[in-house]
Amino acid sequence: MLYLDNAATSFPKPPPVLAALKHCLTKVGANPGRGQYKMSLAAGRIIVETRESLARLLGVANAADIAFTANATESLNLAIKGWVRPGDTVITTSIEHNSVYRPLAYLAKKYGVKTLRAKSLSDGRLDLKDFQRLVKKSTRLVIVAHASNVIGNILPLGDIIEITKKAGVPLLVDAAQTAGCVPLDIDGAAIDMLAFTGHKALLGPQGTGGLYINPGLDVEELKQGGTGSMSKEDQPRFRPDRYESGTMNTLGLAGLGAAVKFVLDTGVENIWASEQSKMARLIDGLEPIRGLTVFGPPAGSPRAALVSMHMDGISAHQLAFLLDKRFDIAARAGFHCAPVAHRAIGTYESGTLRLSPGYFSTDEDIDAAIDALAQISHDLG
Repeated sequence: MLYLDNAATSFPKPPPVLAALKHCLTKVGANPGRGQYKMSLAAGRIIVETRESLARLLGVANAADIAFTANATESLNLAIKGWVRPGDTVITTSIEHNSVYRPLAYLAKKYGVKTLRAKSLSDGRLDLKDFQRLVKKSTRLVIVAHASNVIGNILPLGDIIEITKKAGVPLLVDAAQTAGCVPLDIDGAAIDMLAFTGHKALLGPQGTGGLYINPGLDVEELKQGGTGSMSKEDQPRFRPDRYESGTMNTLGLAGLGAAVKFVLDTGVENIWASEQSKMARLIDGLEPIRGLTVFGPPAGSPRAALVSMHMDGISAHQLAFLLDKRFDIAARAGFHCAPVAHRAIGTYESGTLRLSPGYFSTDEDIDAAIDALAQISHDLG
């Protein structure tokens, strides 16, 4: 199988991740923070070391400001529902994932929260003038995807932060597509909250993720329950325990810790450069194919490691089926849980086919995908 769906979940995982999972299952296995015996303490160390590795990777001074979650969706729900209050106004963009839109729609229906979307330009880039017009001192929160999971454009965080800081409005960044493959410095960039998932570019297992919360923000927890600390009636108020009720996913976080160490050892800048080279090769090879429309930034422009496309005479789902059946290529078809982004690029009725190479993809993989799409186009006549 030629796997080109890394924007959904990265595959394969680095060998140290598999070793960490096996070690955790066979040698650790106990609950972290719930016992004073060796296995429980070892489980606790796994959690601490993974949190500290992520803090180094993301540029966070205090690792306790990173709360672990099951995925970016839970992180975004924690940030949005823990900060936004009834009647508030939230600003977001036209390229967000449903993990942003749906919690906001819930808050709108239940509590009268108002959401305003900044416009996108014809090529999918954020209209900064419209964004600046919308952001006001009365805005409760601004939410932006660092990169679109449909068209791959990377938003200008520097400009966005300048606008939000001037207005005194907290900024929540959805880094689901960038954490691990795009250099990030949360403290240096003065980002207020950042949601990430472990199973994409961080190269970790599914069921892992987290949310960075600026220590100056009093975000309400999403759930209450056992934390292994201060086990009387009241929910702990200190971090990260306040946000981590319930038994931790020690197995997943063991794998994530090994994955983050792999990313740190490899270097995010090196991963970024490798993926940009593959994307340039892919887009250059796709552009001559008859009947194929490629969306997003052109070859050579910075972008997330994904490309969406439409081929005349065939639906996105049929195209994905042919790639799998005839060429053993795994690709994603549909709306990618981001319908508003499809409205922005004119594919709301059809969806797109998305190819997303990963760090372990090779030039031969890229060329095979190009050849397969060219063959399908030729067969369609």
